[in-house]
Amino acid sequence: MTKLPLLLPLLLLCLVSFTTGEIKNLKISSDPRAMILFERFGFTHTGQAAISVSSVSVISTLATPDPSRLGFFLLSEESLIQVLLELQQNPNFCVLDSKFINHLFTFRDLSPPPNSSFNRSYPVTSPNEYSLFFANCAPESKVSMDVRTELYNLDNQVKDYLSAGLTQLPTLYFLFSFVYFGFLGLWLYVCFNNKKSVHRIHMLMAALVVMKALNLVFAAEDKHYVKVTGTAHGWDVLFYIFQSIRVVLLFTVIVLIGTGWSFLKPFLQEREKKVLMIVIPLQVLANVASIVIGETGPFIRDWVTWNQVFLIVDIVCCCAIIFPIVWSIRSLRETSKTDGKAAKNLAKLTLFRQFYIVVIGYLYFTRIVVFALRTIAAYKYQWVANAAEEIASLAFYMVMFYMFRPVEKNEYFVLDDEEEEAAELALRDEEFEL
Repeated sequence: MTKLPLLLPLLLLCLVSFTTGEIKNLKISSDPRAMILFERFGFTHTGQAAISVSSVSVISTLATPDPSRLGFFLLSEESLIQVLLELQQNPNFCVLDSKFINHLFTFRDLSPPPNSSFNRSYPVTSPNEYSLFFANCAPESKVSMDVRTELYNLDNQVKDYLSAGLTQLPTLYFLFSFVYFGFLGLWLYVCFNNKKSVHRIHMLMAALVVMKALNLVFAAEDKHYVKVTGTAHGWDVLFYIFQSIRVVLLFTVIVLIGTGWSFLKPFLQEREKKVLMIVIPLQVLANVASIVIGETGPFIRDWVTWNQVFLIVDIVCCCAIIFPIVWSIRSLRETSKTDGKAAKNLAKLTLFRQFYIVVIGYLYFTRIVVFALRTIAAYKYQWVANAAEEIASLAFYMVMFYMFRPVEKNEYFVLDDEEEEAAELALRDEEFEL
């Protein structure tokens, strides 16, 4: 068996964004993989990589493995391409012999049995983003070991456990949380001043802003404690709870607004209920996948599978929430032909078509553009992708809330009688095709 097919998935792993930098204690049990990716981390010129292994055992169906054929190393993304080329030229090539890797240690450096352990810290002299790998070049062998990794940068002799491109995240999330709390106050003020026009959907929208603000608060606390201590101290649990609630609530609000529930009609049709019954469980599954991805890491064997599950579920949900908006637009078009209220129907059609465009733009930006930013941005500026995502989300919330705000004389629903004839012409000429 060649090692190239075993290394190619690692190229995919290195393109996927995942949280790094925490102090991790991992257990590897009878693992036959030729390559195991543990972490990816952006080092400055003061970077340090501390690796500790213990309870090491290697079982082989062939001869006793050469301990120098098993070991740890750091690899930059630029060097990864060179290593792939080396393996392509010689499938039996051992990556530990490559001149493009930063050697850390091999099992030859382990203390003799029964201890079989090793512990050392390595300075990173060349600033860059590196991936920490374990390589097993011993054929037909399985490795078991306990591994402790501690990757960090020194800032005035203080350890910073967040990657060089993510160390600004605590401040970024705190700032956005304050913005959302201010947004919540403004929304409640608008609702209070227009009590007669407030519907249940507006209260649900307020709850969404609360969940978003709390999600950002706990995200900031999570990143702050990881930054200064290397562990989240339980803040990650609160972060995942409020993230799950927030995402489910966001998709629910989009679906309900798209159907016109509460302010256009007091009930949901059967097909609209089915959309909610599909979207909500799928979002729960997506959040489970997100937690597994965030709390484990690429060293587990099913990590790629969980990433694929998250991606597929997210795509399905993004497609599903578009249908209710399309149905509302088609329903309004049909109604406009029979009820004789051209001006009001034109306003509603305009509103829902604008909402359709806004939702499509938001989904495209947060799924495609943000991913592209994470991929192409230099490792020191990974926070820019997070900032762009939060700015896009805030803009989406502001536009959506403005479009469906509670006002007694909404320009979309109350038009003067003299505009009726112009509206009829517009409906006749404008097809509102999507």
